Amino acid sequence: MNTAVYPGSFDPITLGHLNIIRRTAAVFDKVYVCVMVNSTKKPLFDRDERVELIERTVAKYKNVVVETSGDLVVKYMKDRGAKVIVKGLRAVSDFDREFQIALVNRKIDHGIETLFMPSSEKYTYLSSTVVKEMAQYGADLRAFVPKEIIEDVYRKVNSER
Repeated sequence: MNTAVYPGSFDPITLGHLNIIRRTAAVFDKVYVCVMVNSTKKPLFDRDERVELIERTVAKYKNVVVETSGDLVVKYMKDRGAKVIVKGLRAVSDFDREFQIALVNRKIDHGIETLFMPSSEKYTYLSSTVVKEMAQYGADLRAFVPKEIIEDVYRKVNSER
């Protein structure tokens, strides 16, 4: 079975993330979307909340499984028999960071490959940080996040004030 892992913090999932998931699901037999810990970020949603939000948005993709892990992505992959990490790229700055991480992952396990998938051009500006900022000002989020979670984002941002 051709299995890929799409790791990230997904705080919250955006339409750009969803675009990468849809395209990855069309290429691989099984896709694990894994909510990971990012020690450099203070998340708005906890990991379980992020898993639930993603599950709602990807329910139509029968080959996509959403999980969370505190392990290194390479260990997580090994436990699931996956050999490919999918990383979405919006700009050259994403590539610089992700390329370094890909080299580290390959150093840990030579059997791991990283597939860089360029973002759809209509989502190159989009990030979870932008979503959270826009939500704080009550902006219309329909162009930023899946419709299934818009109210959750507003509710969470307003409860954090």
